Amino acid sequence: MARVYNFSAGPSTLPVPVLERCAKEMLEYGTSGQSVMEMSHRSAEYQAIFDQTEALMRELMNIPENYKVLFLQGGASSQFAMVPMNLYSEKAKADFVITGQWAKKAYKEAARYGNAHIVASSEDKTFSYIPKLDPKDFTKDADYFHICMNNTIYGTKYHTLPDTGNVPLVADISSCILSEPIDVTKFGILYAGAQKNLAPAGLTIAIVREDLIGHAMDITPTMFNYSTHAENGSMFNTPPCYAIYVAGLVLQWVKDTFGDLEHMKAHNEKKAAILYDYLDHSKLFRGTVVPEDRSLMNVPFVTGDKEMDAKFVAASKAAGFVNLKGHRTVGGMRASIYNAMPIEGVEKLVQFMEKFEKENA
Repeated sequence: MARVYNFSAGPSTLPVPVLERCAKEMLEYGTSGQSVMEMSHRSAEYQAIFDQTEALMRELMNIPENYKVLFLQGGASSQFAMVPMNLYSEKAKADFVITGQWAKKAYKEAARYGNAHIVASSEDKTFSYIPKLDPKDFTKDADYFHICMNNTIYGTKYHTLPDTGNVPLVADISSCILSEPIDVTKFGILYAGAQKNLAPAGLTIAIVREDLIGHAMDITPTMFNYSTHAENGSMFNTPPCYAIYVAGLVLQWVKDTFGDLEHMKAHNEKKAAILYDYLDHSKLFRGTVVPEDRSLMNVPFVTGDKEMDAKFVAASKAAGFVNLKGHRTVGGMRASIYNAMPIEGVEKLVQFMEKFEKENA
């Protein structure tokens, strides 16, 4: 069997040791006589898996006790509605920085329920940078301030957080969760679809400061109320059991392989530098993001010629480098190099790009 190097933005590549463990335990987990896929979420066996996954997440992300870790469904897109429904007060105000499609969708959803205010946007240059923010533009009495910390499609990332004072900062961290340390105490809510860097599709993580729970709007559906899940240990209904199990294995892999997120970050910086250094010196390819705002996880690049881009995507797929086609709003290519992408994969991609460049100069 020959595995390809999968540069998909999500669902994305998973660590091979995790996949091997899943395969080994597919028919029977431990001595339970059953697969995790078949377990009752109310069983003692599954509760132990669930508890271990949460404990590992709290340990690696250094999550304080006054934050709830909720294992949900519906993707990050469901959080676009859950956040305003749970955080909007009678004044119903929120600030947004628009740095890509997901930030824009979060803004549009919040605007359905209250006064959503755009503080700044980088749409003028196809979201190729993070806007500089002036606190004077912030809504002082906003219920929350929302950012998308890493922009999967456009390859930008916040390296400096906005200072929102007493206004809770909310961040979509779907494509950068576990890639480096995050100071959880600077946020009211962190949320992530797990399919990019943590688990298969189907699991959504919400890390919510406890004082923000219990104030949902009257119109909030039961399943969209954080209280529902916080009060029931994320088991008000059947959670995405298998995805949570895989998330636990990925968390254990991060701990066993790198020790902590500081070392995970150093690994990711080394990996990203290989690709960015090549792009900065290539005569055929170029990155699309300003250097100071580059993501460690998602690297978009182009040749400047659509036919050449298409030729490269086809040739790379034939060579075993898949899912490199860029998002339609950017064009070109995008390499998503999440935690599970080995350095070897990026090195071999660059070698292939060098070869392609020589042959198509």
